Amino acid sequence: MSENPSPSPSAVQASRDVRAVISRLRRRILKASEAEDITLGQASVLARLSDKGNVTASELAAAEGVRHQSMTSMVAALAALGLVERAPDPEDGRRLLIGLTPEGRRRVEQGRQIRTEWLAERLDRCTEEERRTVIAAMAVLERLIHD
Repeated sequence: MSENPSPSPSAVQASRDVRAVISRLRRRILKASEAEDITLGQASVLARLSDKGNVTASELAAAEGVRHQSMTSMVAALAALGLVERAPDPEDGRRLLIGLTPEGRRRVEQGRQIRTEWLAERLDRCTEEERRTVIAAMAVLERLIHD
């Protein structure tokens, strides 16, 4: 049985730095497009529906890491705002599928656009060399995800 060697001090420091910066950056990017009428959890559900299409409340709850009852309440609130709709599953009429309404899709796209513009404006303040460094760092982080 082989022992895993301890990570190098620089790997530990890089780990701390990456986690801290990504956490703060994520919060700041999300805040840039924060809508006053929906929570971050609801925004996450809208984004997931945009990416996955129509799904059940149980599937959404599992994907978001919340209880089914919590998801049901969240979906009801989003439906009341006209952002999602529920329809019978064509393969199993006992189940309801949740999907975005046209307004829900518009809100998701608008939020993504606002977040992209916010970050692009900040990156535009960097030098070309700094932007290349960011791009190179993202390639390294992407590789870590797939290792």
